Amino acid sequence: MRQGKVYYKEILAGTITETDEGDYVFAYGAVYVEKHPEAFITFSMPVRTAPYINNRLFAFFEGLIPEGWLLNVATKNWKIKQNDRMGLLLACCQNCIGAVSVEPIKEPHEN
Repeated sequence: MRQGKVYYKEILAGTITETDEGDYVFAYGAVYVEKHPEAFITFSMPVRTAPYINNRLFAFFEGLIPEGWLLNVATKNWKIKQNDRMGLLLACCQNCIGAVSVEPIKEPHEN
């Protein structure tokens, strides 16, 4: 299972998770839902308490991943396959242009 913290304008909005079964889950945090109910990260994912679940990486997050020559640089330097969308999201999207960024959450056995 791989996870990332999703920030909107430097405020922790929620988490994105790739489950061991290959599903993707985005969930807004309870504090974010309470304090920022109108500050959705994308029109297709309004703020709510229920998680969003899909068997593919959500289109919004796909759009954060670099393309073209920049994608080639990222895959070569970090040795990530182009079809490893969650790996690319976690590696490349910590300092995105725009309001949303994704910071990897390391598992306890990772240092």
